[in-house]
Amino acid sequence: MGMRLHMLLCMATRRTSRTAARARTSPKQAPASALRALGRTTRQRSALLAIIARESRPLSPYELHALALRAIPSISQSTIYRNLRALEEAGEIHAVSIPGQAPRYELAAVAAHHHHHFHCHGCDRVYDLEGCPGGLRGLLPHGFTLEEHTIVLKGKCQMCAS
Repeated sequence: MGMRLHMLLCMATRRTSRTAARARTSPKQAPASALRALGRTTRQRSALLAIIARESRPLSPYELHALALRAIPSISQSTIYRNLRALEEAGEIHAVSIPGQAPRYELAAVAAHHHHHFHCHGCDRVYDLEGCPGGLRGLLPHGFTLEEHTIVLKGKCQMCAS
């Protein structure tokens, strides 16, 4: 395991509950609890968690593969899927559903805070959106109850729009 990743994982174990609350806006380190929960620390799992934390946005398996190749040139797409499944089962990452798209993945600490997403049609990236418009119960027909909601805005990101 590289020294930098090791330092990130060590820093993650020292996070207080107050810093964990800020993880929504700046998840910079991979949670060491993920590696402990999986029982077996692998270079691939460490790399995937570090990438997801560093990028601070939901990533597709293909995006993860392209980024992981920089750290581990021999990593295969099937290894990405296998490790994503293990990390999701361990509760360390969360799948983000975008209609008509493959799931994207973000840290569970990020997903724990209510937020929505923006899908760029230009680059196909997905970004987290802060806040919630609220007032959605007012849109419901009489007698209906709202249990949950997901909002995905679509358009072009700043880079693709220019």
